[in-house]
Amino acid sequence: QLQLVESGGASVQPGGSLTLSCDANGIALDYYAIGWFRQAPGKERERVSEISARGGVTKYADSVKGRFTISRDSAKSTVYLRMNSLQPEDAGVYRCAADRLGFSDFLPDEYTYWGQGTQVTVSS
Repeated sequence: QLQLVESGGASVQPGGSLTLSCDANGIALDYYAIGWFRQAPGKERERVSEISARGGVTKYADSVKGRFTISRDSAKSTVYLRMNSLQPEDAGVYRCAADRLGFSDFLPDEYTYWGQGTQVTVSS
């Protein structure tokens, strides 16, 4: 059972930046595609960004394109979500998710493993 842990959530002012991290307590994520999702109160969960196991394919929701960057550090078995120019509509609980697809550039339709989430608040 893969256990994912997110960190880096915080309260920031509009226009601020944050970097979220997702790791699996030392377990290598080399064979897992990773996705970042967010959910605000009263709203549906949104697929924010994804990265393939090889790192060759990344995807972003239209709402975050040009502001968010997903990356992975294989040596640290960590996936990051760099978020710039944060706006109040970016607030919510951010969760990372993983699905084992081998060392490939495939992205899953659904994710198997989920973290508990980290809170991002954007307000002045």
